Order: sequence, then C-alpha cells, then structure tokens
Amino acid sequence: MQNLLNSKLPCVSESIFAVMTRMANEFNAINLSQGFPDFNCSVELLDRVGYYQKKGFNQYAPMPGVKELRENISKKIEKLHGKRYDPDQEIVITAGATQALYTAITTIINPGDEAIIFEPAYDSYSPAVTLNGGVPIYLPLTKGNYKIDWDLVGRTLTNRTKLIIINSPHNPSGSILDKHDLTILANITHNKDIFVISDEVYEHIIFDEKIHYSIAGIPELSKRAFVVSSFGKTYHTTGWKLGYCAGPESLMHEFKKIHQFIVFAVNTPIQYAYADIITNENMYLSLSKFYQSKRDLIISLLANSQFSLIPSSGTYFQLLDYSNISNLNDLKFSEYLTKQKGVAVIPLSPFYSKGIQEKIIRICFAKRDDVLNNAAQRLNQLKAI
Repeated sequence: MQNLLNSKLPCVSESIFAVMTRMANEFNAINLSQGFPDFNCSVELLDRVGYYQKKGFNQYAPMPGVKELRENISKKIEKLHGKRYDPDQEIVITAGATQALYTAITTIINPGDEAIIFEPAYDSYSPAVTLNGGVPIYLPLTKGNYKIDWDLVGRTLTNRTKLIIINSPHNPSGSILDKHDLTILANITHNKDIFVISDEVYEHIIFDEKIHYSIAGIPELSKRAFVVSSFGKTYHTTGWKLGYCAGPESLMHEFKKIHQFIVFAVNTPIQYAYADIITNENMYLSLSKFYQSKRDLIISLLANSQFSLIPSSGTYFQLLDYSNISNLNDLKFSEYLTKQKGVAVIPLSPFYSKGIQEKIIRICFAKRDDVLNNAAQRLNQLKAI
C-alpha cells in the first residue's frame, strides 16, 4: 500500500527541531535548540484564561477570531505603525503563525508561480510553496551580516514571480530589515503583480535601540501584503499556538476561504485572554529590554570561548561560528555537543535548501539565566576537536 502513495514532499524529512529536541531529551542535555522559553508566561495572562474558561467561553469562536481581539490588534498596529486594518475584514486569528503563513502562501501561489525565499530561512516557507504547486526561488542573504542583496532580487524577478517572503527580525540570524530595505522592496516591485508575506513574529524582540519597521507602515507594500505575527513569541506561550494575519480586504477575503477549511476557528478562551492582555502595552514594549539582557549575558559568558559570535539584532537566537573548534559538519558537531557535552543546539544547514555548510550553529537564549550560565560553562570547555 505504501508504494501506491505519491509523496507531495519527497525531499522533506523530519524537522531538525524535532530531531534535536528528542536528542536533547534522550541525553538529558540542556536544550538550547528549539526556540521556546523555559520560563512561564505572566500570572495575569493565566488568570484571564482561567477566568474565561470558568465563565463558559469554551465553544467555537467566530471563524475570523474573537471580535474583541481583532479590534485590539487593529488598534495596536495603528498605534505602532500608522496603518489601520479593519478588524472585521482585514484581520484573522490563526492557530499559530505557521498556519497563518501556510494559509497566506496558499492564497497567493498557484501551480507554476515563483516565490522568492531568502536563505537561511525558516523551514515552513518552502514546503508550503511546493504543496501549492509553486516554485521556490532561493536567494542567499549576504554572508556574515545576513542582509538582502536587492540588486540580486531585481535581477531574479520574472513574469512568473508571484511572491516574496521576508522575515524581520530574522530567524535564524537575528538580522533586521530597516526602512531603506522596505523602500527598495516597494520600488522594485512597483507596478508588478507581486505579493509580499512579511513574517514578523519577533517584532517585539529587537535590540540596541533599533526599530522594527513593519510592512504595515509602508503604504505601497501594505496594499499587497500579508503581515503575520505570533502571540506565542510575545507572551512566552509558544505551546498555545495562536497568531494572526493582517492584510487588505481583497487578500483577506481569499485568505478566509482557505482558513475556514484548515482550522475554522481557534482556541476561544485564550483569544479572550489575549484580547485583555494586549491592552497592557508594557508587556510587549518591555520585551526587547528583557531579551537584550539575555543576549548580552550569553555574549559575555561566551566572550572567552573558541566560538565566534555573529551579531544578533533581534529574535532570541544567537549564531555561533565554530570554525576554530572543529572540521565536523554542523549536523555532526551539533550531535557531538548534545551527546558529549550536554548542550543541544541547532545546525544552520537545514535552513538552506541545499544544506550549505558554514560551520555555524544556532542557540536559543530564551532560557533562565542559570540555564544559560550552565550551558556556557560547558561550551567554554570546548577546545579543538
């Protein structure tokens, strides 16, 4: 029977995140691999969820999401970026950002359409394009600082280019797009039938007094773009899997058609809880300072190690170059660290379509300070192997 199945993703295997987390558990390693905090969310948020559960808000939510939450998201985006999305027509609550991304890609891509993906890239973009019959076009970010080469983008555009996916702050590198980047993107796609998906799940984790520029704030782009964000990243609740997508009514009309047949609606009491908590601006405006202290801690802890640290301007990830330590490829080196040194990390090569080797690994610093200290102590013991 298995031979009768024609795989739609024949080249896709188990996610590296699942592989490394399982290995971390098996060898009782400190898990700096998968991107989630090891500390709890706020008591206030937990209380609000419990309140709505006990009050009986436990049945299906409206298909696009709880109205109060959509309204408060609209107010938040308008205050931060000067763009008002109609909460009734232009915002949908999703089962995490990954579902929003898949639905947005499905909305745009038809068989034969090309989608530009910048590598290294979050691993859910490409399979979604492929499943919809599209053709992923992979463009490398510049080496070292992981910036977009806009001249290369301009030369790559064809009459089949339908979508450009951007991600800022960027997973896995921590690089960010500035306003100049978005202006160039607007210019090179002007008067072209090209849509944009902007993955902004780390929008509130940005460092060194830099500013997150959302595509929502660029009128030329926002009129043909989906903006995707995540409550899990902002409120330390990755396991709740709630996100949202905002876009112009014409796009969201098609988005909703697909969304309703993927999940229909998502967790009701949690939506109401977020609707309350999102009005507390300090909870997301203080997040950059909170995570910058952890980034700075891991930088200081590894300052005398054999690793070279690649600057991170956002997210809760730090890239480490291990060229001075080992000639092992990044998969083998990550396995060695997990099994022999008790620290689980993520190799960078799975973020590339062709598994490019750069002797770089990614660690997540969304951990308690004592955990980061313990992990750094083990990593500092590494010499040439």
